[in-house]
Amino acid sequence: MSKSAKPTTPLWAGKTIKYLWLAFVGGLILFILFVWMVSVNFLGLFGSLPDFKALENPDSELASELYSADGVLLGTYARENRSPVKYEELSPNLVRALIATEDERFEDHSGIDLQAMLRVFFKSIILGEDAGGGSTLSQQTAKNLFKTRTEASQGMLSNIPGLRMLIIKTKEWIVATQLEKAYTKNEILTLYLNTSEFGSNAYGIKTAARTFFNKNPDQLEIQESAVLVGLFKAPTYYSPVFNPENSLRRRNTVLYQMVRNDFLTEAEYDSISKMPIELDYKVQNHNQGLATYFREVVKADLLKWAKENLKSDGSSYDLFGDGLKIYVTIDSRMQRYAEEAVSEHMSDLQKAFYKEMGTREPWIDENWQVIPNFIEDAVRRTEAYRLLKTRYGNDTDSINLKLNEKKKMRVFSWEKGEIDTLMSTMDSLRYYKKFLQTGFVSMDPHTGHIKAWVGGIDHKYFKFDHVRQGKRQPGSTFKPFVYAAAIENGYSPCYSVVDQPVEVYIPGQPAWSPSNADGKFSYEKMTIRKAMAQSVNSVTAYMMKKLSPKIVVETAKRIGVTSDLEEVPSLALGVNDVSVFEMVGAFGTFVNKGEHTTPFYIDRIEDKNGNVIQQFTPKKRPAMTEEHAYLMLYMLRGGFEEESGTSQGVPWTLREGNELGGKTGTTQNASDGWYMGVSKDLVSGTWVGGDDRAIHFRSWTAGQGSRTARPIWVKYMSKVYADPSLGYTKGPFPRPERPLSIEIDCDKYEQESQRFADFDYDSKKNDF
Repeated sequence: MSKSAKPTTPLWAGKTIKYLWLAFVGGLILFILFVWMVSVNFLGLFGSLPDFKALENPDSELASELYSADGVLLGTYARENRSPVKYEELSPNLVRALIATEDERFEDHSGIDLQAMLRVFFKSIILGEDAGGGSTLSQQTAKNLFKTRTEASQGMLSNIPGLRMLIIKTKEWIVATQLEKAYTKNEILTLYLNTSEFGSNAYGIKTAARTFFNKNPDQLEIQESAVLVGLFKAPTYYSPVFNPENSLRRRNTVLYQMVRNDFLTEAEYDSISKMPIELDYKVQNHNQGLATYFREVVKADLLKWAKENLKSDGSSYDLFGDGLKIYVTIDSRMQRYAEEAVSEHMSDLQKAFYKEMGTREPWIDENWQVIPNFIEDAVRRTEAYRLLKTRYGNDTDSINLKLNEKKKMRVFSWEKGEIDTLMSTMDSLRYYKKFLQTGFVSMDPHTGHIKAWVGGIDHKYFKFDHVRQGKRQPGSTFKPFVYAAAIENGYSPCYSVVDQPVEVYIPGQPAWSPSNADGKFSYEKMTIRKAMAQSVNSVTAYMMKKLSPKIVVETAKRIGVTSDLEEVPSLALGVNDVSVFEMVGAFGTFVNKGEHTTPFYIDRIEDKNGNVIQQFTPKKRPAMTEEHAYLMLYMLRGGFEEESGTSQGVPWTLREGNELGGKTGTTQNASDGWYMGVSKDLVSGTWVGGDDRAIHFRSWTAGQGSRTARPIWVKYMSKVYADPSLGYTKGPFPRPERPLSIEIDCDKYEQESQRFADFDYDSKKNDF
């Protein structure tokens, strides 16, 4: 019986297997060698990789955040609008949607998903199909953190097509495995979400959740999470704002991936996938949100601070990338009430201004005549004119042609919001010059903390801040400083003066003799309290004459006015420009028992880890005695309590059970309307007028501070008192513990004054 022959392997087959193994081992050795050369950037051919310290402390630009005193985020300062979150602040829906869509084996691999890589290799390279990306979340995090695909990280071999991407992928593999060693899975996932771009100027999940849904990341629902995860594929193409149909399809793809990975049931998918995308979309910028003017003021202060203060390593702070947390004294609720008060009143006031203006232009001279060529002169001060001048030189025809050329633009309006229209540069300047502006600020006088700040009517269209940047004549709101000087020099609020013409002689100049607002004199004897309450110019001028401008200037400066003041008699009627900011600080001295506190609005600055870098403290100094400060509050109360006081029009609902002080101010041609209002806990100031002094109501009565400025204060205070959560209550101004040395009961004061007058007469008679 013959034995069956054993099968023999052909010689060529054995050699093939041998060569294949040699090729495989050789390829593996070459690949390992290649990975090593990339990791050490051999001969500078591949570009550098981050070192271990960079992996431990990845350097990602973080937006600095501005927080109100009550913990509300007011805004950010950033090149990339990014704010970090912790894993605990992420919605589980978001985490599941991300893993299901971007890296379903995230929990099982160590930075590189070999199964995904093989899928991509065979489908994309061999079959030519779209197999998606094979990058893990760890690799994508490496790409986000260390910018592995930018030119700065490339070497000399990166210019070779095909090899460039292999080098980049290899770097991301290396960094991904190192990240897996340095961080937990939760930390890597959080790093990825914090460093990703979502479009619409949103970097990081916290900003994205706020931008698209006005939520924090832990509040995101399943469908919202799916929308945001869908943006990773292409933020613009799948934007729910600009491409809603694409976004809906992509969202449902993400939801289906959650079904495939058992994060969602088929029934849940069927229900959620039929839901429309509901956005609460708001791109964060400095023209939107609360305290827009204030945020720009603070930014300027912070940039100066960043230059003057150094980190421990000697480098300067970067406001736009260091993730600082700035806490300010603004209360978001009071800020909202202030902005509402401004909006409600100024929209109505603008209508009244248009009605009075009619078809006439509002820019008028001291003779109430329209100023010729006003707009033509004004346009020469604009940036648009300067650019055209640079381009066309002295070719005035070309400049004028461009200035009058119609173009599409969006403009501000009170009644219809933003309006899309066709206007030339000249048209828009003429349109915007007709708007009245305002500045309002409210302060806690005891701490100096600014609680609300409104610098204008709309920051997007009117950038100029009228609280601190703008200065205008205060008119009669300056009079309290004259009377403060009188009080400090021994005059009682009951001291009486006759309302009659007063002449003040100045060497080398005509005598100064101011008239009253109505052009009449009553020849009535009145107390200085009543005179200030009724804003009688003649009595104020008389007191200035008795005291001297020098004493009044010294008093005003000590109390808190910081602007330059001329030592002239007319200063009594507020002829020198001041800001709302400093006026509030000065009036705060009266409420704060004579101690001046410089208005204060930055509380502290923390680094991105919550360490306090700097704690700010308000500047305080004694400015007048407690008794004199209280007597000035008594004087200011006169506007509410004296007959025909300029605050008599304040509603009884605000005055009932309350002590309030106030002073109106109106400049001679009604260009500026002011109101300063004080309570036991708040000092607030308002200015209203045109951006140009020539723009004002034709009627002094219509343009006076009691009509243009005071209503803002009334609306604001009413809203503040109506909110018990703020803790501001009605009540009297605290009296000094010591008895007053000056009599404020005017009947008793008159009797005492007469007794001393009789005594003086008898003494003098005996001398002769």
